[in-house]
Amino acid sequence: MQMDMTKGRPLGMLLRFVIPVFIGNLFQQLYNMVDTIIVGRVLGPEALAAVGSTGTLFFLILGFSGGMSTGFTVVTSQRFGAGDEEGTHRSVATGILLSLVTAAVLTVVSSIILRPLLRVMNTPADIFENAYRYVSTICRGIVATMFYNLFSSYLRAVGNSRVPLYFLIFSSCLNIVLDYTFIAFLGMGTMGAAFATVVSQGIAAMGCGVYILRKMPVLTPGRGQWGIDKALASAQIGIGLPMALQNAITSSGTIIMQSAVNLFGSLAVAGTTAASKVHMLLGQGNFSMGMAVSTYVGQNFGAKEGGRIREGVKTASAIMCLYSLIGMTVMNFFLPDILPLFFSDASEVAALLPWAQTYARINSLFYIPLAMIFIYRGAIQSCGYGVRAMTMGLAELGARMVLAFTSMAVGSYALAVAADGAAWLVAGVYGIVLYLFTMRGVERNFQAAI
Repeated sequence: MQMDMTKGRPLGMLLRFVIPVFIGNLFQQLYNMVDTIIVGRVLGPEALAAVGSTGTLFFLILGFSGGMSTGFTVVTSQRFGAGDEEGTHRSVATGILLSLVTAAVLTVVSSIILRPLLRVMNTPADIFENAYRYVSTICRGIVATMFYNLFSSYLRAVGNSRVPLYFLIFSSCLNIVLDYTFIAFLGMGTMGAAFATVVSQGIAAMGCGVYILRKMPVLTPGRGQWGIDKALASAQIGIGLPMALQNAITSSGTIIMQSAVNLFGSLAVAGTTAASKVHMLLGQGNFSMGMAVSTYVGQNFGAKEGGRIREGVKTASAIMCLYSLIGMTVMNFFLPDILPLFFSDASEVAALLPWAQTYARINSLFYIPLAMIFIYRGAIQSCGYGVRAMTMGLAELGARMVLAFTSMAVGSYALAVAADGAAWLVAGVYGIVLYLFTMRGVERNFQAAI
């Protein structure tokens, strides 16, 4: 089951690809939300704040690993689009070996830096140990998450977005069962929520790997194709490392923002956590379209179809403008109805609602530029300009730092959470300009190759 995206109407292709990815990402976020709901209702607001306070740190480490594994598969998409079967096989083998090395290094490094980072982030003392137990458990399972991302990205690279969805739905349901078992029955606290996530991701990774071996010969290297191909490894690292650094740079900005929010205490952290979980659920449309654009552009770049790249990116942008307006409506009008899911006590909801609504009302204004970040960054990366795309992360970081440090200086929670919206606006506008500049160079190279 694969899809050649170098022929046919972009609208139909993008929608056929993105819908399964979107459903899968929704399930992933839903079971992350279930983590939050179970922690909040069973363990209380302090435990929820502990989990929420590590969200940016969690994304720093796993975002780096995810960027590497996703970057490795861009080359696979390009080789597949060019009709190079040998190159596709070797890129898969090289990516697997590079991912093993990356996972080992990240596991060691994360175990060393977690406690110091939590202190630098102004993590409140009453939630510090619960926060550490949660994020350290997640980091010990980096290999599971990284290989789920790798195998599912390989499948998407050749146009198969349905199979990762099936395994993700299964692991999402399993995660919910394990969450309740580990937290409510075994009394493992926040560590139980993290352990359930790691086990579920590991099962999803194994399922995707077995499917590739049995059903996807185009992604299954032969005996003579295993090993690290130096040329392919250089290309994969050249794309993967900037993507990983892009995520790390973005995470660094959100860590600074989280540090500013942490100064307002556990209630502010818990309210922001609940609102950001709803935001992340809605944001899966952006992640999904970013994946679709990356695959679409990667295949058409390999086929040297510059016109199709432009047409597909325009189509994706129009779809996501409409989607962003829907997301803005949900965050502004339905958050008070959603928030009680996270807490069993009405008085807790009343205390946290002002913090959550402030986050939602400010940042939902910037959902359209946020969507543009994913579309144009994915397009630039899939044309092989990983370092160029990484500069979008620097733009985000700069905007977040200005507002976060200003909020700390003046004691404004609104400015602290507005750091997200400012980052999206700056990076989104910059990304559009950068994409237009990149496409001129890409099309000149295509013409020169004729």
